[in-house]
Amino acid sequence: MTELLLDAGVWVASADVEDENHAAAARLVESAARGDAELAALDLTLYEVANVAVVKWRSATGAAEIVRLVRVACGEALQRVDEELAREASIFALEHGITAYDAAYVVAARRRGAQLVSGDLADLVRPGFAVTPEQAAGV
Repeated sequence: MTELLLDAGVWVASADVEDENHAAAARLVESAARGDAELAALDLTLYEVANVAVVKWRSATGAAEIVRLVRVACGEALQRVDEELAREASIFALEHGITAYDAAYVVAARRRGAQLVSGDLADLVRPGFAVTPEQAAGV
């Protein structure tokens, strides 16, 4: 079973019924709850999803719930962004013209031998660094 490293957008989509990727993202999270998939995330994902909940949803409760969802679904597969990962991500970002945030997801997924899943078509999916939630869910 290949581990799936979900970026923050996929975690948000799993909880936001109005998100275009909701169905596939929710399916991925549910499959992990059943033991059919192994999910991972970066520790910075916790801040990113909490930020969306506070800014977009205007909900501190929503922030706590989505942070808990990521922590529970990933368990020990919550990847810490250490100095080496940040260095590698910075180099990757410069080489590929993407943000250091996006590059951190790519580098972490590669380190873990995981498949990166993202809804970011322009910067991550089209260049081949990630697959969409629909592709990962087999939709």
